Amino acid sequence: MLVIRPIKKTDFDALMLCAVESGHGFTSLPVNDELIQGRIDHSVDSFGRDAQAPGTEGYLMVAEDTETGEIAGTTGIEAAIGMDNPFYSYHISKVVHHSRRLNVHNVVEVLTFGNNYTGATEICTLFLRPEFRGGLNGKLLSKCRFLMLAQFPEKFSDVIFAEMRGVSDEEGNSPFWKWLKEHFFSIDFTLADYLTGIGQKGFIADLMPKLPIYVNLLSDEARAVIGQVHEKTRPALRLLEKEGFTRRGYVDIFDAGPTVECLRQNIDSIRRSFTARVKIAEHSSAQDYLICNSDFQNFRATTAKIGVDEERNEALISQEVADALSVKNGDNVRLVSV
Repeated sequence: MLVIRPIKKTDFDALMLCAVESGHGFTSLPVNDELIQGRIDHSVDSFGRDAQAPGTEGYLMVAEDTETGEIAGTTGIEAAIGMDNPFYSYHISKVVHHSRRLNVHNVVEVLTFGNNYTGATEICTLFLRPEFRGGLNGKLLSKCRFLMLAQFPEKFSDVIFAEMRGVSDEEGNSPFWKWLKEHFFSIDFTLADYLTGIGQKGFIADLMPKLPIYVNLLSDEARAVIGQVHEKTRPALRLLEKEGFTRRGYVDIFDAGPTVECLRQNIDSIRRSFTARVKIAEHSSAQDYLICNSDFQNFRATTAKIGVDEERNEALISQEVADALSVKNGDNVRLVSV
């Protein structure tokens, strides 16, 4: 059984392994001892704050195998992005060039540099190690965040978004960045991605073109990947789209990967989730549920077959599941069918 829990200071080696295995383009997990330790420390501090409004908190969690103690992956939420460090993105819009005298009417796309997601909540840092991919593990790692958003809404923004990894090759080369590099920068994509991951974003404001970029002036290779996702990211995108996340024309400034967003109350797993009281008992239900406890600092989530008694508003769970969630009879839990 995999159980989601807040990351601990003793998880450094496991998180570093996830950073190494995640590969190029995974900006939120740079392979850097100081930054990995910093993310852990910041998360531990954030879970201890009991924030009553979204701020600079960053909540990082891991999936732990209850039998072996091995860490299977990681997932996270940034409560309000861009409050301490600027968060940049490109927005795709259209400009019309029209001349009645010449009978010319052209509609062209432009990329506009901005900070439009400042203050929004970002779901991020989703990585499941290859040997654990299968069954409901991927859904658990992604959807546990929606149960947290539903159970503790005061800690998060109304707008929830996710950046999807864009197209790059095995060496980490991005066709979109290649064009930007040739005209505005002199550093490789992997270095730019790494500098952003460790918080050194000053070069972006210094060197990024401030005026809108006409898409038709980009190379064919760069235009082709705008709004496209990395092949390894397609399952995560499909899952979010099923939850109600949509594109609104925003893309990453480095690899042009798409950003998807949804109002918190419109996320499918949040709308369908419900609370119930725990009853530890045997049952014959074959329905799988994603379930979490109601203790934020000791947050736990897992998937299990659970019986639901709607009349008594009870969730019938096994002792094993109760132990995994650190709950007892009468405690409140939140569930959603999967």
